Amino acid sequence: MPVEFLTDDEAAAYGRFAGPPSRADLERVFFLDDEDRALVGRRRGEHMKLGFALQLMTVRWLGTFLEDPLDVSAVVLEFMAEQLEIEDPSQVKRYAERRPTPFDHQQEIRRVCEWKDFTDVEGEFAAWVAARSWTSGDGPKVIFTDGVGWLRERKVLLPGVTTLARLVTKVRDDTTKRLWGMLEGLLTVGQRYVLDQLLEVPPGSRVSDLERWRKGVPPRASGPTIIKALDQVAKIRSLGLANLGAEALVPPRRLGELAKYGMRADASALRRHPDGRRLATLLATVRHREGKSVDDTLELLDLLMATELVNKAQNASDKEKVRKHPKLAKASARLAVAVEALFASDGWGGPEEEVRVAQVWEAIEAVVSRPELRTALVVNDSVLPADAADPDDWRAELVGRYTTVSGLLKVLPEVIEFGANAEGTPVLEAMKALPGVLAYRSRLPAPLIPGRLVDAEVVNGPWKRLVFGHPVREDGSVGRHAYALCVLERFWRALKRREIYAEAQPAGRAAGRRALGGGPA
Repeated sequence: MPVEFLTDDEAAAYGRFAGPPSRADLERVFFLDDEDRALVGRRRGEHMKLGFALQLMTVRWLGTFLEDPLDVSAVVLEFMAEQLEIEDPSQVKRYAERRPTPFDHQQEIRRVCEWKDFTDVEGEFAAWVAARSWTSGDGPKVIFTDGVGWLRERKVLLPGVTTLARLVTKVRDDTTKRLWGMLEGLLTVGQRYVLDQLLEVPPGSRVSDLERWRKGVPPRASGPTIIKALDQVAKIRSLGLANLGAEALVPPRRLGELAKYGMRADASALRRHPDGRRLATLLATVRHREGKSVDDTLELLDLLMATELVNKAQNASDKEKVRKHPKLAKASARLAVAVEALFASDGWGGPEEEVRVAQVWEAIEAVVSRPELRTALVVNDSVLPADAADPDDWRAELVGRYTTVSGLLKVLPEVIEFGANAEGTPVLEAMKALPGVLAYRSRLPAPLIPGRLVDAEVVNGPWKRLVFGHPVREDGSVGRHAYALCVLERFWRALKRREIYAEAQPAGRAAGRRALGGGPA
């Protein structure tokens, strides 16, 4: 008899030979051991022995007896006859001539092999279905199939297909309703109202807040886009659902299934659900979007830093170097001529005659003038600073792009809660303090601020020239923009190395970690 989650063919195959067992299954299940042979050997006549052996192996394979004990696969009949050394398997047809005989044999097999009735374990089986449904959220067909295996392993005779299917359906539905009720019970009256309002379309808008949150922010590498993404994170977190502890009460897979449905279902369909299912689905969906919105924001930050800031700054620096190269080559040639004339002056005059400076200058000016040498020195110093083998010009270009990130720097560490390991802690602390540094009103010329406001330990080698000045400023002031970009660059690289991560759970709970690259760190 078919049931709603099984096809007609699947229901018809229940408790039947759906096809011939494989050779491995024959040797594993249908092999007669010494105890089996002793039990079979009590029968008289080859047809009785073969029929009894078929029933003994059938219940072991299917978990039930067949209405027609001879309705087995031909390969099974031949395999059993071969083990019993019966040359003519067809004589088994005589086994059912006396109708009570197969039934009497079934009762003997049940007694000797200790097979139980389903009614003896119905409560235990229902508890197993409830636990499986609660933890896994598997569909009724999967639980039904595994439940058949569960019963066979415990030597429980299978009930009718309708009986088992209805029990699985009822227990699973009851478990799901309990799940909905538990999640609904976590919500305050205000939170229920706010969640229901997510399904409504606000005045002046074309879509509901839930639909807008589900779509997320377009993946554009720009400061305003990240600020918009952070605004969405802040709005989702303002609902306070992270503090309910749903993850500690409900298996993550069940929450994930509710969120998956909530991410694709129409708002009209969600409105029609009963309160328990609707609110549980909305809670799981918003919690999913809360974590996903943080991931999306960090990915946007990575995209912005890689494509719009660091890469473009490096490209601009490379182009500037190429542009300056002809000037540097010309200046270097002039300086080389002057140095060559200077070396040549060592051979002038006798052992006791000193060479006058004026004579050296006359020799130099014969090939290059003094104004040209001064210009060459200026060009050389501007392109190749004397105190830095690698001036890292791209960082100077990066500072020039401060306005691109100025807005997000003020809100990023305040909206997303970050954690860090020992290596990333100093950078994270500097990042958290950055909004205050940027908001500080200084009497110093812009964009300078007092050095006491910054963490000098965070400023590594290439950034020191830009942050502290070259030479270092006597009043100890530092460049606000350079310091902000220095902290941001180090923060970004620490995120990529997972030294800094976004907390997936509120403080005080078992925290997951989200880092650049997606997923928990």
